[in-house]
Amino acid sequence: MNLVVTIKKKITKLEAVMWSIALPGFTQLLTGNLVKGILFVSLEFLVNVKSNFNKGIMYSFLGETGMAMQVMDYQWLMFYPCLYMFAMWDSYRSVMPEEEKITFLPFVFSAYFVTVGLMISPKIKIFGMFPGPVFLPMMFVIPGVLIGLLIRKLILRFYRNGQ
Repeated sequence: MNLVVTIKKKITKLEAVMWSIALPGFTQLLTGNLVKGILFVSLEFLVNVKSNFNKGIMYSFLGETGMAMQVMDYQWLMFYPCLYMFAMWDSYRSVMPEEEKITFLPFVFSAYFVTVGLMISPKIKIFGMFPGPVFLPMMFVIPGVLIGLLIRKLILRFYRNGQ
């Protein structure tokens, strides 16, 4: 029996990132990188289950952010931002043009900022409201992306001027 799996689908950068946002590893599976895709999906599932992340998300969307903080295991959840952002960057990298350089910076800085947001989330209130361990780290994506893009722009400008 000859079992051949050929999926290699060409997708856009936006599609790659959006599928990775849906679930880390989906883009890799869609583009035929099965081992990497299965690894990312498995790691996401492991960290998600061990950290009780879905319960925390549910409580957060129900407005019970204090309960979300209670049910989540921060020791496991701390792995999530780096895993999530690395899988997303890998998705983007797999479809980006070769001439694009240092595209990892917004993803790296987002992972860092989201991790910091997660660590400080038990202590932060915004206008008297407790955003909790789901919404506060999500808000930290924005400065992470912006700082990563700014540093990338500065490095690329310096690199071009130096040649």
